[in-house]
Amino acid sequence: MASEFAMDKGLNLSEMIENYIKSIAISGHKIKPETLSPRIQRLRGIIKLDAKQDYKEILVAELTEKYGL
Repeated sequence: MASEFAMDKGLNLSEMIENYIKSIAISGHKIKPETLSPRIQRLRGIIKLDAKQDYKEILVAELTEKYGL
């Protein structure tokens, strides 16, 4: 279902998910846990960052590496 939705939008599933994560990171939008599917709820909090780490810097570095920017 998600793949079909992405295809309808002219994206592959990976691009669609990446765009969604970017929009959350940029907007600072807070997601209510109860609105997430059970599968996504289980994934929440599995990545632990040191207090000194900035997730936005990590995201930029990973995207830069992926796209060679």
